Amino acid sequence: MSDKAASPILQITDLRVAFDTYDGAIEAVRGVSLSVAKGECLGVVGESGSGKSQTFMAVMGLLARNGRASGSVKLDGREILNLPAAEMNRVRGDAMGMIFQDPLTALTPHMKIGEQIAEPVRAHLGLSHQAARARAKQWLERVRIPDAGRRLDQYPHELSGGMRQRVMIAAALACEPLLLIADEPTTALDVTVQADMLDLMAELKDETGAGLVLITHDMGVIARLADRVSVMRHGQYLEEGPVDAIFAEPKTAYTRELLDAIPRLDRAGRGGRPEPAPVPAESPIVVEGKDLKVWFELSGGLFAKPKQLRAVDGVDLIVRKGETLGVVGESGSGKSTLARAVLKLIPKTSGSVSLLGRDLSEADKAAMRASRKDLQIVFQDPLASLDPRQTIGESIAEPLRVFKPELTRDQRQTLAMEMMARVGLDPNLLNRYPHELSGGQNQRVGIARAMILKPALVICDEAVSALDVSIRAQIVDLLIELQRDLGLAMIFISHDLAVVREVSHRVMVLYMGRVMEEASSETLYGGARHPYTQALLSAAPIPDPVRERKRKRVKLTGETPSPLDPLTALRFLPSRLPSGPQAGPLYVPQLREVASGHRVSEFDPI
Repeated sequence: MSDKAASPILQITDLRVAFDTYDGAIEAVRGVSLSVAKGECLGVVGESGSGKSQTFMAVMGLLARNGRASGSVKLDGREILNLPAAEMNRVRGDAMGMIFQDPLTALTPHMKIGEQIAEPVRAHLGLSHQAARARAKQWLERVRIPDAGRRLDQYPHELSGGMRQRVMIAAALACEPLLLIADEPTTALDVTVQADMLDLMAELKDETGAGLVLITHDMGVIARLADRVSVMRHGQYLEEGPVDAIFAEPKTAYTRELLDAIPRLDRAGRGGRPEPAPVPAESPIVVEGKDLKVWFELSGGLFAKPKQLRAVDGVDLIVRKGETLGVVGESGSGKSTLARAVLKLIPKTSGSVSLLGRDLSEADKAAMRASRKDLQIVFQDPLASLDPRQTIGESIAEPLRVFKPELTRDQRQTLAMEMMARVGLDPNLLNRYPHELSGGQNQRVGIARAMILKPALVICDEAVSALDVSIRAQIVDLLIELQRDLGLAMIFISHDLAVVREVSHRVMVLYMGRVMEEASSETLYGGARHPYTQALLSAAPIPDPVRERKRKRVKLTGETPSPLDPLTALRFLPSRLPSGPQAGPLYVPQLREVASGHRVSEFDPI
């Protein structure tokens, strides 16, 4: 028997978790037993509602008030299940840390970022105020937060979702615990930052011998980091084993379904599922943007002098009927700002946008209202984008009420039910409310609402990011089928490069508001030219532990870029960086056509 097997850092035996509700007791976890050895990473996978998070909320002593746990949980040989709160507080943060799935609710809104990291460091490591603050800054830098010194004095609401997640990771790792529980730790992160965070967690695990529990639905992340895998469903563990064995020869049909539903960077096609229809070269242009710029002037607060944020800085785009343009890039690259400029939801600084040949640049409210029915968007969080006071049927029919007032209420309801059936929703759900539906069902409601007017262009802004892998595959199938049937154009924004490959005809890569590379999906994924594109692709995990751990990452060197520094857009032109007040106008890298339909921003080798 190995040393790891002989001395588990975490031992769970017959853990059961139930919640008392008005409808009786609900069993969320049903007799789970597992162990985590020192220096080992256990991957726990399963879809929403499987009991993954509740298992480890019980371990941490963080169950809701109506929850109760029984069984045994031992940390380094000590029984910790249902410990009194005062004793559990001494265990949490020191011997055991947790990275939560939703950083906005996990972080204290009225405490500065630096203090949220420094407080547990002072409490558990006994450092002085100054030393704890210095350690907090060091960890912010390690998790690649730009301007770390300034971020120490900011509050959670002032950071993006990805940055808040990095703060959570820094806070959990700062005390170097014996056991780290990571609940979907990379969901909100860019692929390059995700790869860095996984490397960082693996490094800490190896250096300190800490045990690591990685709870996720991303099988690529599991393939990269986990030593063993436990597959969970309906509160029970279906199978467990070494990561290589689980991926190569799963024992249950459910595990095989999870693996088959995963989009992969290392294969072309969609494994027999619907694929985008070819787009004829003569297909009419639906939307065209020319030299689009969206700049923001930032002043006051933390800025002693006004700052200019060039969110979108000279982007050209064309999307034809029946075509999907995938837009990828890290947080702050300008993806969502570009989409909102196309939809005219935010004002552009300069450039032009035309829809079906109509120039929207100077369109007044009446003209935009007439065009709005041809422009629709599917948002990332379906529950937040639906009105909780409206029934599903009312939400789907609302665009008809606005744009086709001549229809009667019964006619609108009939069309809503037809669209529900088309997107795979039971029409009997018509009078349900959003909170009564699952995340996947609510996303189908958002798609039905966007499609009911049969628009010319639909923008999907991270529309599948929050969904389980099997539901995500279904939604992608649905979008492809609707595009085939309706001939609509799509702009598909995502940080998931594998999903973008499956759904897109062409792909545009954005960095700091500028296009780094644009090509057909096949060309870009098969032969990316720009170093930024290569770095993104090499950072995206492949759900194959053997291949994933042999891959060599292309890492970008230099300082963490800040969107407030226009010079960071020139990081791929190191020999041309201007310096000093006499440097003249900021140099604009040129897009060069290296092959038919393949444009690459000029760069110097790095």
